[in-house]
Amino acid sequence: MDEKLSKVREILMKKYNRFPDGKERDKIIALPKVASPGSAVPICDDKLLASAEFSEGKETRDQLQLTDYKVFRRPNYKMKSSSFSNCSRTDSVDFLDTEDMQPDSSTSVEVAMKRLRQILRVFDGGLEVPSDKLKLNLQYAISVFEHVITSDSVNKKITEEEDDLSEVQQDSVPPEVRAWLASTFTRQNSACSRKVGFEKPKFRSVANAIRAGIFVERIYRRMSSSSLAQFPPDVTKILKQVDDWSFDVFQFNEAAGGSPIRYLGVDLLNRYGLNTKFKIQQNAADAFFAQMESGYNKHKNLYHNSIHATDVTQTMHYMISQTELSNLLTDLEIFAAIFAAIIHDYEHTGTTNGFHVMAQTEVALMYNDRAVLENHHISAAFRLLREEENNICSNLTKEEFREFRNLVIEMVLATDMSCHFQQVKAAKSALGSIDQSLDKSKVLSLVLHSCDISHPSKPWDMHVKWTESLLEEFFRQGDKEKELGLPFSPLCDRNTTLIAESQIGFIDFIVEPTLIVLEDTLHLICEKARTLATDSGPAPKQDNSVEATKSPFKKPWREHLSSNKQTWKARSEKDAFDRLHRLETLESKSEDTVSQAESTVEES
Repeated sequence: MDEKLSKVREILMKKYNRFPDGKERDKIIALPKVASPGSAVPICDDKLLASAEFSEGKETRDQLQLTDYKVFRRPNYKMKSSSFSNCSRTDSVDFLDTEDMQPDSSTSVEVAMKRLRQILRVFDGGLEVPSDKLKLNLQYAISVFEHVITSDSVNKKITEEEDDLSEVQQDSVPPEVRAWLASTFTRQNSACSRKVGFEKPKFRSVANAIRAGIFVERIYRRMSSSSLAQFPPDVTKILKQVDDWSFDVFQFNEAAGGSPIRYLGVDLLNRYGLNTKFKIQQNAADAFFAQMESGYNKHKNLYHNSIHATDVTQTMHYMISQTELSNLLTDLEIFAAIFAAIIHDYEHTGTTNGFHVMAQTEVALMYNDRAVLENHHISAAFRLLREEENNICSNLTKEEFREFRNLVIEMVLATDMSCHFQQVKAAKSALGSIDQSLDKSKVLSLVLHSCDISHPSKPWDMHVKWTESLLEEFFRQGDKEKELGLPFSPLCDRNTTLIAESQIGFIDFIVEPTLIVLEDTLHLICEKARTLATDSGPAPKQDNSVEATKSPFKKPWREHLSSNKQTWKARSEKDAFDRLHRLETLESKSEDTVSQAESTVEES
């Protein structure tokens, strides 16, 4: 057997003689002196790890065939397992040691994959790995893969159409080139995380910092109070009902002298403390809201005007303040939600996206027929913020403004009606998932979309005004389409549109299903808020009373939806009867005309 081992050593020395001089050959560690048939003998060097299986009768003439031996390269690790005791490296890492590794580290996936490959190589070589080491590494790999699957950074922040750079290996391109590829050819995460850590204190003492904070807060409170004191009495009176679902936005518009956005916007900034938190200058707020009023009235729309923007903003405020949603949102997210509601139809043209695409308008060409109006609303509003006198975000940090902007963009783009069914389906899927995970940006987008289509769930006198205004706006679009020789868009032909039937269908298939999904989402948010409250304090006593089983928030939209739908159904039946009566009258007149003509012919 010693002679066979010597032959194996000689073959390997000749086969893998890649070193410049003979001294380097000494790096091949000598084979053990004792080996039995069928045993696996490791051979270690800086570049090579070989395992040879010996059996009787496999040598031919004076040398053994190299194909009888399994040879594979050894990674740059030191093997501390007893099966590798013959490898004498001392300056490399033990690939079986997981004590210092965390499954959520940046290199955990690569490390886990390398360890699994190494274990497989060990088994291929006929060697054994101690069971405790094997179990430890398998558990580590499982924890890494579980973290990847459940991690919010993987599942919640990637886009649905995933742009993957997996084909570009980490070490195949320089870091700056890879960063350029990622920023240019992939979709970037819309949510920007704030920096975690502590900034260097800029005050000499905590006491000075507190005094400065109190001083600044008092200044902004005085500015806010002086602004509110300038509100007309009727505006102040109506704003006391701003927390009600039945807030009369038409009455509010009259009291505000046609400037409802300005008064509601300033009021909400004060109610949520946003003017103090983000140091919003009152002059900038007044100028920005004045620009909003001007932009909404630019095309003299009957529906998509400043009253509609005010209505959606007040409804958004109701959803935030009257549910548990406010407890799970940051100040910046509330600011973004209010801002998005205010600007969501800014400079609306009074025509639909479909009209712009068919007519190939300038705005359709600019935004390539995709979410034409929504893109314009966002772009035009943020363009206002570039002017210092209008910039209500001037005191946000760069990180805050980027997060704010990304959230506003996502929310307003979600008001594109062509995204409706996809958005509702995604919300249902999130609610039906095992962990019922909710993305706050997706929730806020659903809330804004629900507010935008909520007028059928308001009291009848307001709902019917909105319906008449919207349909007349549609009819005017139909008139334009007729002039341009374009086909009529749905509900845009004033001669054939059935108003009552259209509203019944709108409620049954759009509004009601959306509000049901929103209810379920808000219920889940309430449960999460209660869980957080329970975790942070003593467990509350279990209450099985009827009051305890009631919904944690009111749902006034249910009653109005049902009532309005019944009213439309009654009107639909009446309209059908009137149409039948008119048809019978026309037929009767036609018969009379024919009879008169026949009589005239006979007399002549």
